[in-house]
Amino acid sequence: MSTTPNLYRGFRFPAAIIHEAVWLYHCFSLSLREVELILAARGIEVSYETIREWGLRFGRAFANTLKRRRPRPGDKWLLDEVFIRIRGKQHYLWRAIDQNGVVLDILVQSRRNKKAAKRFFRKLLKGLRYAPRVIVTDKLKSYAAAKKDLKLGGEHRQNRYLNNACEVSHQPTRRRERHRKRFKSARHAQRFLSTRSPIHNHFQLRRHLISASQYRTVRARAFTTWREATGLARTA
Repeated sequence: MSTTPNLYRGFRFPAAIIHEAVWLYHCFSLSLREVELILAARGIEVSYETIREWGLRFGRAFANTLKRRRPRPGDKWLLDEVFIRIRGKQHYLWRAIDQNGVVLDILVQSRRNKKAAKRFFRKLLKGLRYAPRVIVTDKLKSYAAAKKDLKLGGEHRQNRYLNNACEVSHQPTRRRERHRKRFKSARHAQRFLSTRSPIHNHFQLRRHLISASQYRTVRARAFTTWREATGLARTA
């Protein structure tokens, strides 16, 4: 007899519908009302407020499970920070990816000084539990100062263009930010983006680097992992 708890127990809608709504909302740049419309076109009558509650309740759990199940990321970290405006005030979204484009972590902060860089490094090291072989950043001096204070080994490459891949990885967030008409608070932005990033990244399969048949195989594997991570495989 399985002792695995049923995440969907007590909910009126089946697990497949909840799973579909959360996937649509976090994998694509869709609003809650657009997800409601897509489900309505499939004969599923559910309000956007219900979809919001599903995203809050299940999205973070799904994202955490995907992060635990992913293969160990690479040992070359690319870091970058971009500004985001929250209620008229400028904040900074710090992001790190590995050499394969896997998003390692994100952190929303109000500064981009040494203290902020150290906080981001600590978050990365705590979550991944290993130090990188190479760190690639732009020429922001806060990175080097934080790396020195934390006594991180490994090579540090600072160049305006070397971390372009990390800069490009901000684009889905920018699209989502415009769609949501800005974030309401730093806490709200952190909660949403730390949920969205692992889910969205899980389905970014670098199609331009593989053949069509390889892509279909990798895509099928990604969907299998997703169904297992969300508990849908157990309820089928």
